[in-house]
Amino acid sequence: MANEIERDTLDITDNSEALNDNTKKFLTFLSDELYFAVDIGYVIEIITSYNITHLPRVPEYVTGIINLRGQIIPIVDIRIRTGRPLIEYTDKSCIIVLEINSMMIGIIVDEVSHVVDVKTENISPSPSKNKQELVNGIARVDSTVNLILDCESLVQ
Repeated sequence: MANEIERDTLDITDNSEALNDNTKKFLTFLSDELYFAVDIGYVIEIITSYNITHLPRVPEYVTGIINLRGQIIPIVDIRIRTGRPLIEYTDKSCIIVLEINSMMIGIIVDEVSHVVDVKTENISPSPSKNKQELVNGIARVDSTVNLILDCESLVQ
């Protein structure tokens, strides 16, 4: 059985009504020494222990599938998907399960950081859409720059 961190554990519940219109909630994570942020509205849960069933003849970045309480979820290694080298997974590696357009997908990341509130004034558009196909913006949180993951492009 997978050791799961549910929404309550990391306070990733959607408290949209608690935030004003000028603030968005993001889950931040690390991949190949780059900080990413994903809109909390896409996040279903974080899984820290998992068995991936590898599939033949799929793109290299699709590491396989997992069975999560009877639902089959494809898993994408975010490192490989962004053109970074594959590494051995560590005890900090985990899968973030996302729901994008009614489709469940998991992304393997090096480490989950925390949930942050970002003022919309601290979000800038991606400087080069062609070079960063999975990034649709940049969020500044304190002194850290986070690349905002374009979840829609993950399922295209």
